[in-house]
Amino acid sequence: MSTRANSSRDRILECAESIILQKGFAGTSIDDILDKAAITKGGFFYHFDGKTGLAHALVTRYLDQDEVIFADLFKQADELSEDPLHQLLIFLKLFADMMGQLEQAHPGCLVVSFTYESYQFNDEIRELIREGLLSWRTMITGRLENVQKVYPCKSDTTIDALADMFISTIEGGIILSRAFQDNKLLVDQVLAYRSYLRVLFENH
Repeated sequence: MSTRANSSRDRILECAESIILQKGFAGTSIDDILDKAAITKGGFFYHFDGKTGLAHALVTRYLDQDEVIFADLFKQADELSEDPLHQLLIFLKLFADMMGQLEQAHPGCLVVSFTYESYQFNDEIRELIREGLLSWRTMITGRLENVQKVYPCKSDTTIDALADMFISTIEGGIILSRAFQDNKLLVDQVLAYRSYLRVLFENH
């Protein structure tokens, strides 16, 4: 596929994501996407077989982007410390700093948006979303397990629950930042989670 074709596909995905995060998947028509992307219907169907194909591409793209972001932040954190707890704390600080640099409130999470409208999608897309959330849990669980080998947890909270708390903290923070149009609320939630981990694991 040519670079021009790739560019058209990327433009469709970017425009579709922007509209869906505002109007929801059910409330977004193909015509809405065509208007915003300035592309013909033929151009749309050259890349996607319809809204289902578009949804699958959007979820895959979103999860891939998050994986790259998280991997890059953990790479930076790992280069700054060899201590597993400090690595995780640095990661969370880097993530909070990145969120704080957004010029506008976070636009929202496509995975969560699609979860709210799961009735709109087939089993393949629902499973893709589930696998994406599991990958986030696994990423943090692995880090927390390494932390626990060095720093005994001061609570009976499970590692899985703490990993899921990372997800709920970010998604809850995004909701707050969108509702109040204040991205600092998302940053504060990530830093509060970071402080909680320090209380649970750091030696005093």
